[in-house]
Amino acid sequence: MPRLFVAIDLPGHVKAALSGFAAELPVARWVGAEELHLTLRFIGEVDQESCSAIKSALSAISFSAFPLTLCGVGHFPPGRHPRVLWVGMEPCEGLMQLQQDVELALMEVGIAVDERPFSPHITLARLKETVPVAVTAFENRHAEFACPSFEVGELILYSSILTRQGAIHTREAIYRCR
Repeated sequence: MPRLFVAIDLPGHVKAALSGFAAELPVARWVGAEELHLTLRFIGEVDQESCSAIKSALSAISFSAFPLTLCGVGHFPPGRHPRVLWVGMEPCEGLMQLQQDVELALMEVGIAVDERPFSPHITLARLKETVPVAVTAFENRHAEFACPSFEVGELILYSSILTRQGAIHTREAIYRCR
């Protein structure tokens, strides 16, 4: 059974800029440049029939291209024991609308609503043995981080396989703006 999620891919120059952070916290488990993305909705494992229904529902979404600007860094959960290091983005109405449209399309094919509020971010690294003070220092050094805006013109349905080296993502379907 495929393990699915819906995401926005990042342009190569943005992935390169983000992957450049890896040398600064060597103890962290960094997401590989090719795997960096903005998750709109994690779906989880589904059977083939549900997978087909999801593909069809996502193909019905109509959206216009919109600019996205990445900026700022932080961690989850808030507090003294960080587990995930992320980069954020400027508020974007087009992104929020697209995420809502994805959620509604998935509901129409019987995928349960995600009860967690959408918190747009790009996971940079997973933290296990990283000293919190090192994370704070990293965040302070990059508090003003910003990438030039880029145009979002497609969303992607990915499947994911978990390995010891990290997740391997495969594009299952691409949906372009119209």
